[in-house]
Amino acid sequence: MSLVEAGETDRSSVIELWRTAGMTRPWNDPEADFDLALDVPTSTILLARDGEELAGTVMVGFDGHRGWVYYLGVDPSRQGEGIGRELMQASEGWLKSRGCPKIQLMVRGDNDAAGGFYAALDYEVQDVVTIGRRLDA
Repeated sequence: MSLVEAGETDRSSVIELWRTAGMTRPWNDPEADFDLALDVPTSTILLARDGEELAGTVMVGFDGHRGWVYYLGVDPSRQGEGIGRELMQASEGWLKSRGCPKIQLMVRGDNDAAGGFYAALDYEVQDVVTIGRRLDA
């Protein structure tokens, strides 16, 4: 397994994996998310490749105060092989190399599988409430 940063030529395969893994939502534009992550120097998309096969992805960014993780996804046929764990370790390394002191992510309240995955990696539910508003409406 090799871990590399995504490039523009990876766009369609990454978005297809996101869709296959059930990570996209009607209100999010995965194409725009991919493009923006690669267009700014404070974020990237890391890929787990097994030869030419795309096995998993994670989007990681640093806002200057915290690191954030999005789109951690593993091909459903490859889940349980430790690929998600490797991608999270790579995310932490990418953030640490930029001086980031803390990593955070959001998990939907009903996603027990994701909550269990992160708990197994020693991530903790934090006593915060996210408050937001759509700006693209």
